[in-house]
Amino acid sequence: MRIYADRFPTAARQLLTDLLVVAWIYLWIRAAMWMHDLVQKLAVPGQKLEGAGGGLADNLADAGGKVGRVPVVGDDLTSPFEKAAGAARAMAEAGRDQQELVGDLAMALALALLVFPLGVVLMGWLPLRLRWVRRAGAARALRSAPAGRDLLALRALANQPIRRLTRIDPDVAQAWRRGDAEAVDALAALELRALGLRAAPVRR
Repeated sequence: MRIYADRFPTAARQLLTDLLVVAWIYLWIRAAMWMHDLVQKLAVPGQKLEGAGGGLADNLADAGGKVGRVPVVGDDLTSPFEKAAGAARAMAEAGRDQQELVGDLAMALALALLVFPLGVVLMGWLPLRLRWVRRAGAARALRSAPAGRDLLALRALANQPIRRLTRIDPDVAQAWRRGDAEAVDALAALELRALGLRAAPVRR
């Protein structure tokens, strides 16, 4: 299976279109990454809150442990430190939650930014490209088949604009019905040329 035409103008146009599609996807992916990184900056306060809360909780817990070793009143003095350490841990947890929320938001916005451009590619360019590949593959197979010219001529009658058909013969359908070799060859060549494929050698 070949994905590009035989004839240079059509192949060049296909290659240029493919490169533009790749560039289009790349630019939108970069834009989505930029959006993700931009939103992720909102997580910095959460990171600082988590770090400060975690550090404060550790220091208070350490201080409470030391105070707890004081004879007689150690247990009573430890309680305020434990409560303060718990509050610091809650602050650190809030910082982590904020970071997770920002991370989810950044991912959602980045994916949302990709929906339209990828939709254009998947719903617009890709079906047309695959349709050409299928049609060109079938035409190549017919080109080398014994009765391929007749079938290609029939496809030309069904697919090609009337003005192109009448250039071959004013009554081109009748010429095809009676098996006019020149008309059949011209119709087959027209169908192949419309797909960007080289015509088969003319019959003698």
